[in-house]
Amino acid sequence: MNRCLQTLAPLVALLALTVGMSTGGADETATQPIAPAQSDPPGDDGFVALFDGKTLDGWHAVPPDSASDWSVEDGVIVGRGSADRLVYLVWKDEQLTDFELRFRYRMRTKGNTGVEIRSQPDPSGKRPFEGYHADLGHVGIGPQILGGWDFHFATREEYPCYRGTRLVIDEQGRTTSETIPGALTADDVRPMQWNDVRVVARGRHFWFYINGKLASEFVDNAKEGRLDSGAIGLQLHDKGMRVEFDDVRLKRLTEAS
Repeated sequence: MNRCLQTLAPLVALLALTVGMSTGGADETATQPIAPAQSDPPGDDGFVALFDGKTLDGWHAVPPDSASDWSVEDGVIVGRGSADRLVYLVWKDEQLTDFELRFRYRMRTKGNTGVEIRSQPDPSGKRPFEGYHADLGHVGIGPQILGGWDFHFATREEYPCYRGTRLVIDEQGRTTSETIPGALTADDVRPMQWNDVRVVARGRHFWFYINGKLASEFVDNAKEGRLDSGAIGLQLHDKGMRVEFDDVRLKRLTEAS
């Protein structure tokens, strides 16, 4: 019997040590801090191309008589302003909700452009659409346009959200704003060259990035007049301007994204 106990003793000790290590490991894991959830918008997976590099299939001009302002040349979308007015090249899905849009743009002249999102027909007739507008333009046009948000509303106040600004609109339509540390500056934008744009709409929160840097953002908590879905539209604003767009891609977001 003693010889048996002597034989089993190392096994018993090994078992005890293993159990102790397992218990200790579980306790240590339980006390580890949980990494915070990532607040940045998602990455590249799941994007769908909205431009085939050859045609404007899936897009239409608004108003219709501005169709000649838009074309495809050398594999890119070209917009030429024929008049001082707001015209758009609109994607066919006009009830988009939460999404991330990516594209490249290049200003070949001075001018004012951008992308309209969650756009709906303007019932006042003031402009073709009301919506949230991520503003772009030539370097030097000013922080109220290049890298800023413009609000095209028919019946509610239109708020300033210039480049480098984070804006929050409360339920009653009152606003607070702050400066974004390390935000995009005009020096981060390449004049007359390709620049990368990223626009994210998730619920009531909207982000606008140029060349990987946050340019401006806002949250719209207003009870009345908030836009929860709508169209995407590339914009022309000025007579004689030329802008090019390429690599236009969209990713639909869900609440879990």
